[in-house]
Amino acid sequence: MKLQGLHGQVVDGLGRSLAAGELRAGEVVRLEDVQERFGVSRTVAREAVRVLESKRLVSSRPRVGVTVRPMSAWNLYDPQVIRWRLTSPGREAQLRELAELRAAVEPAAAALAARHAGPAVRQELVEHARALTAAAAAGDKEGFVTADAAFHRVLLGAAGNGMFAQLAEVTEELIVARRDLLLLPERLDNPAVRRHLDVAAAVAEGRGEDAARAAGSIVAAARDEVESILGGTACPLVT
Repeated sequence: MKLQGLHGQVVDGLGRSLAAGELRAGEVVRLEDVQERFGVSRTVAREAVRVLESKRLVSSRPRVGVTVRPMSAWNLYDPQVIRWRLTSPGREAQLRELAELRAAVEPAAAALAARHAGPAVRQELVEHARALTAAAAAGDKEGFVTADAAFHRVLLGAAGNGMFAQLAEVTEELIVARRDLLLLPERLDNPAVRRHLDVAAAVAEGRGEDAARAAGSIVAAARDEVESILGGTACPLVT
C-alpha cells in the first residue's frame, strides 16, 4: 500500500529512520516529537503511528508512548518495510535474505505450477517470459521491469498455494527497487534472463522437475550476484 500526501511522507520518514537504526528498539517516541520533526498536526502524527503499528514496527500504549519494536517483530514481508530496508545501511542483509527466500521458494513454485496451472495461466507465463526477454534484448528497462514483475507474480500464483502467491509482492518490491536503486545492468540480455523462457516452457508442458531446475538456476544466479554486490564488485542482480 503506497500512502500519499503528508500522511504518507510522515510514515515514509519514520519508516526510513527505523530501518536505518536511527530509532532503536526499546526507544520511546512521543507524538509531540513526530509533530515537531515533520511539522504536522497531532492527528496526522497519530495516524502515521497507527500505520507503523500495523506493520509491527512500533507499539503504542497509553501513558507510555510509542515504543520501537525489535526488527525480529516487524512484518518483514511488508513491501514498504522491504523498501525501507533496501534503502538503509542494512541493505546488504535485506538483499541476502531476499535472495535466500527466493532460492527456497521459486523452484518449488515452478514445480507446482507445472502440476496445477490451467492452460490460460501457462500461456500467460510464456507471454511474460517472451516480453521479458524481448525487453532485455532491446535494452528497454521499463518494459523489462514490468514484464519481470508480471512473470514472477504469475509463476508464484500458478503454484496453487496461497502463501506462495502472497510472496509475489515481496519479489515485485525487489524488482522495482532494483530499478530505483540503479541496480540494473547496462546490458539486460544474459543467460539467466533467457532461462525464464525455459521455466515458462517447462511449466506449459507440465515438466515439473525441469521447471524447478530452470527456476533454481535463475535464483542461484541472483544469489551469486547478491554476494558479488556484498563483496564490493557491484555486480547487478538477476531476476
